[in-house]
Amino acid sequence: MSIPIAALTPIVALTIVAVAIAAPAAAQSGRSIQPIPLGTPNGPSPTGQPTPTIIVEPAAMMIAACDANGDAKVTHAELDACLKRSFAGVEGAGTGSIGYIGYSDWALLWLGDRNALPSPFTIDTDGDNRITLAELEAQFDALFARFDKDKDGVVTRAELLTIKSGVDDSPEGRRRGGSKR
Repeated sequence: MSIPIAALTPIVALTIVAVAIAAPAAAQSGRSIQPIPLGTPNGPSPTGQPTPTIIVEPAAMMIAACDANGDAKVTHAELDACLKRSFAGVEGAGTGSIGYIGYSDWALLWLGDRNALPSPFTIDTDGDNRITLAELEAQFDALFARFDKDKDGVVTRAELLTIKSGVDDSPEGRRRGGSKR
């Protein structure tokens, strides 16, 4: 028994129409939603928005940890007491100074990494390869003054944040210093 070709034409036409309608729907169901990027590592996005980056320097984290009364603000007195307490906890501090290895132990605990800034070479102002509490306090006095943007003698969490935009994360940018300005 054979089916006439004229009878097949409507069936073929309906099949083609059904496949044409179903194909886009099938393609959409497997598609994931992609976020709209705010920026690219090499500068602003096509919409002109830079890539925002909020950074907390290791020294700023340490200063924030010195908030003794829990008001989310650090006074100079709180910082001084915290530095004395943290310095006294380092092995060898009983002699009045610590070596660079002792400082790296302090930095690991209070700054988060043995190589975090400020470096012992910056703090050791007299070059004797030892760090005294007075040298540590002088360095953190300078840092406190830099973070205290409104010069009111109190550092807030907002003042401890460093906001950068347009960070260049490419290998070339890291060799140049990391950010475009």
